Amino acid sequence: MQALRLDWKRVELIIENCLVEDIGGGDITTELLIPKGAKGKAIILAKEYGVVAGLPIAERVFKKLNRDLKWIEIKLDGESVKKNEILAEIHGSIRPILTGERVALNFLQRLSGIATITSKFVKAVEGLPVKITDTRKTVPGLRILDKYAVRVGGGYNHRFGLNDAILIKDNHIKVLGRISESVKEIRKRSKRKLEIEVETSTIDQVREAISSRVEMIMLDNMPIKTMKRAVGLIGKRSKIEASGGITLKNVRRVAKTGVDFISIGSLTHSPKALDMGLYLV
Repeated sequence: MQALRLDWKRVELIIENCLVEDIGGGDITTELLIPKGAKGKAIILAKEYGVVAGLPIAERVFKKLNRDLKWIEIKLDGESVKKNEILAEIHGSIRPILTGERVALNFLQRLSGIATITSKFVKAVEGLPVKITDTRKTVPGLRILDKYAVRVGGGYNHRFGLNDAILIKDNHIKVLGRISESVKEIRKRSKRKLEIEVETSTIDQVREAISSRVEMIMLDNMPIKTMKRAVGLIGKRSKIEASGGITLKNVRRVAKTGVDFISIGSLTHSPKALDMGLYLV
């Protein structure tokens, strides 16, 4: 698993925005019903099997509302959890626990869902020299967290944004007409020495990408048979990424073609949230 560092300054801003969105002018129900001094204990409980991710984020949500709350982490990000297992305990003032419940659970459920599906893809290609990676198909504003959850699940991050890698896609190529012209233009104009990746969907495009000596070639939405042929043509001259139409049913067959990376948009654009709840005890 990759290092699981987070830019906490950015994460804090995300948490603040989400709390403002959810609380607005105040938690009316809790403020009317729960006495200010009431104290208690709550548990966060998993309701199904999965891989947990986002516990440090959930802790920060509660601490934003009340620094004196005591957070006891029973599980760690990246660990598998079973139904009815306790993930964490929160001790202290009941008001901030109830007010922060939904935001904390929203983070936990989404990120754990991403980590869980990522871990399934990683397990499906176990023993093969390939890496499962994400894409930029993330919730706007939450990319740093979505991609963190992929790493928690054992996957790898593709580029974080348009500014940190060169990927020549089909629409770029349409403007200049050919892959070779696009690559030539990039090399002439770029002031940074970055690897160039080119998206291809046909064998002819693969041949052109090879002749352009790019560092990585993406095989986009290729049938397995065509993909095998493309991998054979490329050999060790470029790294190879497979993308498009990848499912748990076909990911191992894709991996066996010899590609180096398999990028999967569904890891972050449509994960099933992991069911969990917060309960006062």
